[in-house]
Amino acid sequence: MTKPELIDRLNQDLADELGAIIQYIVYAARATGPYRPQLSQFFLAEVADEQLHAQYLANKIVALGGAPTTTPRAVPLPDGDRAMLEEVLAAERQATAAYTTRAKEAEAYGDKGLAVQLEDFIRDESNHVEETERILRDWPL
Repeated sequence: MTKPELIDRLNQDLADELGAIIQYIVYAARATGPYRPQLSQFFLAEVADEQLHAQYLANKIVALGGAPTTTPRAVPLPDGDRAMLEEVLAAERQATAAYTTRAKEAEAYGDKGLAVQLEDFIRDESNHVEETERILRDWPL
């Protein structure tokens, strides 16, 4: 793992986090139905974690000599609350997998601090997956 490769992959993670922030804000606004207040609050509560992840990644990219991306990943706009929750679940699972890979890459690169921080991100994203799965478990089809 070279420094430019690590910077590139961290920028991919940053784009995902920026997209997640947008996704949660937009989904909170688009939530409807009898559970709208709770669902909107659930989405908005996730923004803070994603923002902290994005800030850390941007700072780390700069510390490594790179330039942080300003382009978020594309955000799907499904119709309906269940479809939005399913998109969130897919994104959080992808983030967990990406950070698992990135932690190994950081370790291989020799940046133990980055690897440990990414392990914390894995915990955060895993918690988001579990919470979303719990909501979806009894959500009407």
